[in-house]
Amino acid sequence: MRPPADGRRARGARRRRAILEATLRVIERDGVAGVSHRSVAREAGVPVSSSTYYYATLDDLLVATLTWSAREMALAFGAVKPTPASVAGFLADAVGPNRGRTLAEYELYLVAARRPELRPAARRWITLLTSVFGTMEPAAFLGFVAALDGLLIQGLIADFPPTAEQMEPVVSLLMPSR
Repeated sequence: MRPPADGRRARGARRRRAILEATLRVIERDGVAGVSHRSVAREAGVPVSSSTYYYATLDDLLVATLTWSAREMALAFGAVKPTPASVAGFLADAVGPNRGRTLAEYELYLVAARRPELRPAARRWITLLTSVFGTMEPAAFLGFVAALDGLLIQGLIADFPPTAEQMEPVVSLLMPSR
């Protein structure tokens, strides 16, 4: 059992989370190119020195944001029942009401293709999903995750986001029987 955190540690954890959340909002609004310590600090309502104290470089900030958001998404996905209807509902929410955040996360995810230092954080999404669907045959699991990525990207570029009802038959085809 961990000892109780003192007030400074708790404030530091809240400030780090505020900085990470602000980074996603900046990416959602301005893209990765809009991320600077100054823009993130302004968005988070903290001094620039806080941003640079916790994340010395922009790469540190982007890696932390990508790692944190992958963990958050995997936790949210972990709470979804492993049924086609529930997974389709999660996907519809991701490209509907949560579109901005999903767009920011995918933009970060794609930046990893050009920036090797971000790749371990980007791959963390797949690792975290293993805990949800780890009993699937490995090839089926990788195909399922790739298909989810494709559905999310297609949903992000659609004029009107697909509904859970529209996605459910596709997800049903993708999900192997357990």
